Amino acid sequence: MGVPEWLRQRLAAAGGAVPFRTYMHWALHDPENGAYGSGRLRIGPAGDFATAPSLGPDFAALLAGQLAEWLEQLASQQPAHQPLALVEAGPGEGSLAADLAAALAGGWPQLAARTELVLVEPNAGMAARQRQRLADCPLPCRWSSFEELAAAPVCGVLLAHEVLDALAVERIEWDGARWRQQRVVLHEGAAAGPSLRLEPGEPLGPASGEALQALGLLPPSRQRPPGWCTELHPGLEPWLAAAASALAAGPLLVIDYALEASRYYAPQRSAGTLMAYRHQRASADPLQDPGQADLTAHLCVDSLERAAAATGWQVLGHCRQGEALLALGLAQRLHGLQSDPGGLAELLPRREALLRLVDPHALGDFRWLAFSRGGLPAAIPRCLQEPPGPNG
Repeated sequence: MGVPEWLRQRLAAAGGAVPFRTYMHWALHDPENGAYGSGRLRIGPAGDFATAPSLGPDFAALLAGQLAEWLEQLASQQPAHQPLALVEAGPGEGSLAADLAAALAGGWPQLAARTELVLVEPNAGMAARQRQRLADCPLPCRWSSFEELAAAPVCGVLLAHEVLDALAVERIEWDGARWRQQRVVLHEGAAAGPSLRLEPGEPLGPASGEALQALGLLPPSRQRPPGWCTELHPGLEPWLAAAASALAAGPLLVIDYALEASRYYAPQRSAGTLMAYRHQRASADPLQDPGQADLTAHLCVDSLERAAAATGWQVLGHCRQGEALLALGLAQRLHGLQSDPGGLAELLPRREALLRLVDPHALGDFRWLAFSRGGLPAAIPRCLQEPPGPNG
């Protein structure tokens, strides 16, 4: 496979090999060459990959009900003059932020009047697209960072939709005797030109033993032969700590692909969850098209909850997206399409998009994981409650 010159030079300067985590960060977030850092990736049905918000405004309209409920709880506990914030980390194209702002302004105008939209986007290329998309945002809108917000923490709701899966993961490989850190190695001199390979590197140190044991990766299992590999998520705790410093009080909602440790690290999952996406095509080869493709790994529910607890977040619970959206009224919205005056050309795509949101073989298997700071909210959020029955 071809190696872009920028990456060849960087690997050569690093001695010819770097841990996979370093490679993934470069490939995604390098400001000039990374898929996100450069703003090269396109999100949506006609882009590199589709997300729930890119299928239309119905996802945001349902989610807005939960966010408004949280904001109202916070408003009741704060002085009337204190502003609230809806903070979105990693806002992608800005579509979800735009649709949520419109839904809040239309459905909860008094609440919207004291709420500002704060976007936390580390990649300048993506931020430029978000500014264009949100030029007519009905809420006051600003871009910031967790570090800037920590100087004056906001009271509000923090949303992380398909963000944490883009944090660089540590790839590890079992060699039959110990766990080793997988690395990306540059091979030069071949007639076909330079190439990249994944190879086992340094063994993991004793300090990692407790975490590996908690995930079921120690003691060794005969069901994991040499070459069995998976991912660890060292970026979760620093991200959650930074997020905690930015939010004085309020909930965090993480929406992403996630698995419990018992499923994530099951022996039959012998190559982990890492995938590359480009032009609506998925590949299990993370070294293909570096800087051109999205790289993503599932979250581990146990690792996320442990990192959240270690950084001061209260765990509220989690459920699948299909369950959350049904609890927030998706079935009623789907039923309401029957009386919608729109033509079939508009209604059929909306119906298909709503069904995709709850399809357990598609977006319905996403996880919604809720956390809180500052004692708010105190009640279990509606999105984690059982959806109403047919007569509810």
